[in-house]
Amino acid sequence: MTLNGTHQLLVYADDVNIMIVSVHAIDKNAGTLVVASKESGLEVNVDKAKYMVMSRDKNAGRSQNIKIDNSSLERVEEFKYLRTTLTNQNSIQEEIKSRLNSGNACYHSVQNLLSSSFLPKNIKIKIYITIILLVVWYGRETWSLTLREERRLRVFENRVLRRIFRPKRGEETEEWRKLHNKELGDLYCSSNIVRVIKSRRIRHTGHVAHMGEGRGVYRVLVRKPEGKRPFGTPRQRCENNIKMDLQELGCGAWRGSIWLRIGTGGGHL
Repeated sequence: MTLNGTHQLLVYADDVNIMIVSVHAIDKNAGTLVVASKESGLEVNVDKAKYMVMSRDKNAGRSQNIKIDNSSLERVEEFKYLRTTLTNQNSIQEEIKSRLNSGNACYHSVQNLLSSSFLPKNIKIKIYITIILLVVWYGRETWSLTLREERRLRVFENRVLRRIFRPKRGEETEEWRKLHNKELGDLYCSSNIVRVIKSRRIRHTGHVAHMGEGRGVYRVLVRKPEGKRPFGTPRQRCENNIKMDLQELGCGAWRGSIWLRIGTGGGHL
C-alpha cells in the first residue's frame, strides 16, 4: 500500500489512524487504505470511521467532505487514541480533565480503604500511587501544563491525601480541622504530583533526543513551527515547559548538551 503526500500512519491492532496535512489528501489516501484492506481480506467499518481537522480555525475544512464507498464519514471535535483524548484545537485541557475524572472514579472505589483505621498509612499511600495515580498521570510525558492545570492536579492530590491522613485536632481549640497543604506535604514525604510529572517529562524528552533524526517523534521535538504566530497570548509549548522544568528541578540552563545528561539519567531526576 502506497500513501501519497506527507503523512504519518499509526497502527495499533485493528485501530488505524492516518495523519496528513490536508482534507483532500486524507480523502484520497482513505480510498487507498480501503482498497488495500479488501485485498488483504479486511473491511473498513464506515460507521466507526471518523475524521478530525486540527486547526485553530474552527471552520477549517467545513466545506469539504470525506467519503468511503459513497458513505460520508462523520466529522468529530475529539476522539480517543490509545486512551488519550485528542481535540481539534490540539488542547491538553480536555485530556487532563478526562484523567482527573478517571482518577476520581478510582478514588471513590477505594475511599473506604483510605479511610480505614485498620490500614497503616504507608499501605494507603501505596494504594494511592499504584491504583489512583497510575490512572491520573497516564501519558503525562507529553503534557504542557499551565498554572491552572497544575493547580487542578494539586487540588486533586491534596483531596486524596486528606482522606489518607485524616483531620487533626487543634492544640488550642481542640476542634477537628482539615490539614493544611504544607502539613500534607510534610506527611506525604514524597514529591508532589506536579513535580513528578515534570521530572518524567524531562526524562522522556532526553530519551526522544537520543533517538536521532530518523524518528518522527524526534523531528516533532526539534521542529520549528512555520508561518506567522496568530494573535493573542501564545500557547504553552513543550519547549517552554522543559525550560522551566530544568530551572525548577535544578538541572541547569537550556542548552544542547543538557540532553545527554537527562537521557542517561543524570541530574536530579
